[in-house]
Amino acid sequence: MAIKVLIKRRIKEGKTREAFALLNKMRSEVLEQPGYISGETLINHDDPREILVISMWQSPENWLKWKDNRERKANEAIFERFLDGPTEYAAYVLGTHPVKKTTRKLNRE
Repeated sequence: MAIKVLIKRRIKEGKTREAFALLNKMRSEVLEQPGYISGETLINHDDPREILVISMWQSPENWLKWKDNRERKANEAIFERFLDGPTEYAAYVLGTHPVKKTTRKLNRE
């Protein structure tokens, strides 16, 4: 079952250049992850310091494996220095009806 993961962040004033450089690094790393399908980065029109990353995965397990990846966690720790607040995660299953939950929460760090 495919899922889309939404990651919402708010960048500190004056830190967008560093934040987007790290986002680009992370984007190149995710391309090699098993189960990764696609991704996009959206910038809030009314508040350019707010960004939303949407990625699509073949399964929740693929996403969780990447989320728990040591290199990704190291990049996230660096990323936190550029953030004005916590990162928000939400995972959505593609489909037309509810499905059984996985054993782990998909939208918590």
